[in-house]
Amino acid sequence: MKKGIVLKLFLLTTGLCLFILAVIFTLQTVFFKQFYVHQKVKDVNAALQAYEQDYLNHASNTQETAKSEQDFYQKHNTWITALDAQGNLKYSDDFFMEIKLDRSDDSALSNKTMTVPLYSVINIEDFSSDNPFLTPWIKEGERIAIEGLIMNNQPVIQRMGMTVSNMREENRLENRQMVNKEGEVLNRTNAIQYREKYPTFLVKGTIAKVRIPKGAEVSRYTNHLFLDRIKAFQADLLYGDYDPAANSNRTMDVEENRVDYKIFVDRIQDGDGNPAYLFAMTSLQPVNEATGMIKDYYVYIIIVTLLLVLLASFYYSRQIARPLLRISRTTKQMVVLDFSEKIPITTKDEIGDLSRNINELSERLHSHILRLQQDIEKEKQLEHTRKEFISGVSHELKTPLSVIQSCLAILKDGVASHKRDYYFKAMEDEVKRMDLLIVDMLELAKYESGTYKMDMDSFYIDAVIERVCAKLASDIKAKQLHLNTSLKPVEVVANERRIEQVVVNFLTNAIRYTPEQESILITTSEDQDTVKICIENKGTSIPEEQLEKIWDRFYRGEPSRKRSSGGTGLGLAISKKILEMHGVAYGVTNTSDGVLFYFQLNKKA
Repeated sequence: MKKGIVLKLFLLTTGLCLFILAVIFTLQTVFFKQFYVHQKVKDVNAALQAYEQDYLNHASNTQETAKSEQDFYQKHNTWITALDAQGNLKYSDDFFMEIKLDRSDDSALSNKTMTVPLYSVINIEDFSSDNPFLTPWIKEGERIAIEGLIMNNQPVIQRMGMTVSNMREENRLENRQMVNKEGEVLNRTNAIQYREKYPTFLVKGTIAKVRIPKGAEVSRYTNHLFLDRIKAFQADLLYGDYDPAANSNRTMDVEENRVDYKIFVDRIQDGDGNPAYLFAMTSLQPVNEATGMIKDYYVYIIIVTLLLVLLASFYYSRQIARPLLRISRTTKQMVVLDFSEKIPITTKDEIGDLSRNINELSERLHSHILRLQQDIEKEKQLEHTRKEFISGVSHELKTPLSVIQSCLAILKDGVASHKRDYYFKAMEDEVKRMDLLIVDMLELAKYESGTYKMDMDSFYIDAVIERVCAKLASDIKAKQLHLNTSLKPVEVVANERRIEQVVVNFLTNAIRYTPEQESILITTSEDQDTVKICIENKGTSIPEEQLEKIWDRFYRGEPSRKRSSGGTGLGLAISKKILEMHGVAYGVTNTSDGVLFYFQLNKKA
């Protein structure tokens, strides 16, 4: 049902009064949260300063430290613990595993004993679970393989399993935070520089000792949320995303399971003068702490409510005129054939009906104009293609028809009858050449018409290249050429059949213009989102002024690339159209001793 303007003004005025009454209650839930967070952070920071002194006094006493952590949680509803300079729990000597490493080429790890804090790769509950892939092999005397990185001259474990071959996801242990951080860093840095900075290691050994907490000690490792945030902080610390010098005291926001948390990191020095961190985490959800602050917050609610009443009155006074202004602006743009802007329809009154009708008129006009422009452009493209097709065919068929006419004249006059088979063979070759030329011309015309749609699918480009090499093996062998390939199994998104046609054209071109007993090199190289395919042949270079012209139909530049060498002169033109329809980069360049053709394809996401 439509609502008149007068009724609308009445409803808006009534709604404004109701809004004033509702805003008081709304502010308690919207803005009070910010006030609560600020006060919570302030209180926890003050408590951290007091805890730091208490921690330094009892740093050498593990039991006292554990008791202090529990007291801190009970008093401030905040988890807290101490970390060493590498981001590990300082007191995890009740949940670890010692591994006697085998002899290896790495002198820093060969025949050494490595201590692994088990909380970083497995939950304490898994030791009592029925999971057949985890805990049964974590016992003394079992063989184990470890994979990780050398960071700050210290080994950091990423994964471990019974053997290297069994390090699959379903039966291996891994520090997921470190693994995920590695992927994040690799996405934003150069892989070679990354491996130089963080060399990997893969060692084997025997489990010499396993320590699992019992009784009250278990509770320290049951808070998986807290442990996960500690491991995430360790990953940031080791990869340099957390700068201790610039962030001696830092507060961070995180969200887990739709609950907001505050993390506090305080850089200190332990009793031995070594750097360490106090790591605390508190939830912002509790309501009981908020009730004590609500009385102080009422003053702010009253002030903000009065301001909102003034702003709301001004807003509603302009609300009625705003749709009319939008309609005026939109119709002015329609006058100059600009249909990009639409009028928002937010009401069901007369203004809403008018806005809806104008939008519908705009869409119909825009649709008809676009369709007309597309039809005109398509007709122009088809006409241009027809003219070029007729011109190209008439030009290219002139030579073979002249040859056939000359051979027929010689055979008709009886001259050189002893070469009868030779002339028939010449005419047969010209007929085959004309047939191939017409097929290529029709295919090129199809691509240039603008009506052909390229269907895309995913496939492995290395398999396509190897298939083409197998097809053309006889041609390569006939010229005694050396074919070298360096291919990577990369999955791309393109039209497999047309890309295979491009590879055939490029490789056939390379075979045709490579001198006998020379070499052809085919390589693929990956970028972040694309893969580059290169086909390089040894031989005569192409003059620089002809590099762009070789993509034109029927273009034959230097004498070495003449008609007698084979081909129709359309292979590169067809390849160019196929690659342009894929929207990828392509080109040709001269090398020190030959010519390099290349093109790129998009990798599958």
